[in-house]
Amino acid sequence: MSAKIIDGKAVALDVRKKWKQRVAQLKEKGVLPGLAVIIVGDNPASQVYVRNKIKACHEVGIYSELIDLPEDISETLLLSAIERLNDNSSIHGILVQLPLPDHIDVNKVLETINADKDVDGFHLYNLGALMAGNTIFPPCTPYGVQCLLEYCDIPIEGQNAVIVGRSNIVGKPMALMLLQKNATVSICTSKTRDLKQFTSLADILVVATGKPNLITADMVKPGAAVIDVGINRLEDGKLVGDVDFESVKEVAGYITPVPGGVGPMTITMLVANTVIAAEQAHS
Repeated sequence: MSAKIIDGKAVALDVRKKWKQRVAQLKEKGVLPGLAVIIVGDNPASQVYVRNKIKACHEVGIYSELIDLPEDISETLLLSAIERLNDNSSIHGILVQLPLPDHIDVNKVLETINADKDVDGFHLYNLGALMAGNTIFPPCTPYGVQCLLEYCDIPIEGQNAVIVGRSNIVGKPMALMLLQKNATVSICTSKTRDLKQFTSLADILVVATGKPNLITADMVKPGAAVIDVGINRLEDGKLVGDVDFESVKEVAGYITPVPGGVGPMTITMLVANTVIAAEQAHS
């Protein structure tokens, strides 16, 4: 029996209805939530991501401002642009699209964003609050994964959750968020000796490595929920995830496709964090 395919696009559209209502409530109070998106350079993938984020904001009624900066901009000028947005009361959320050019210190950029406007959830203050279990702005991708699991009524409490990948953007915060939901969590890295030993025990398997088709059917527990965060472009131009979708869907209970799985939810949670930032600013 094939897995239930989790349609991230459909879930995202449904979840956004709630946030559109909250935007409308803010507008009734004279508050227009505002998001500023900074992009540096002309990375094609980044351009696509930014367009999708701007589109999502428009759909729910959020004001969005795109700051498109040249590849060779100095770190000083980029930080100055962020500081101006920090001081702009009409902007409630600031997002700097990653990756940045090599000459710019990513950590310095992220720490310059006001923690109250850090809708990506990457500021050290918000990451620390995530560790303590009371962050206002969870990082958008793991937040989106959690939302998918809850939307599909996939149990988390007491389940074995295995995360493949330990990035600050997905793996580590995902582990913390699942721990807060009382899952038993393991994190696998590129140095894990026997990856299959861990993945085959997972009731919930979240994969975020950037290695196409890394997870195959023999590595998955029958009936598991498999969440594929990876997105990779093959030489023939095809987009695939970190999970071998065609084989794994015959074993798993639930599976997300690539594209159309986690991606739309990441953008939805950015919208959610922006709305919350506006609510916090005017509470």
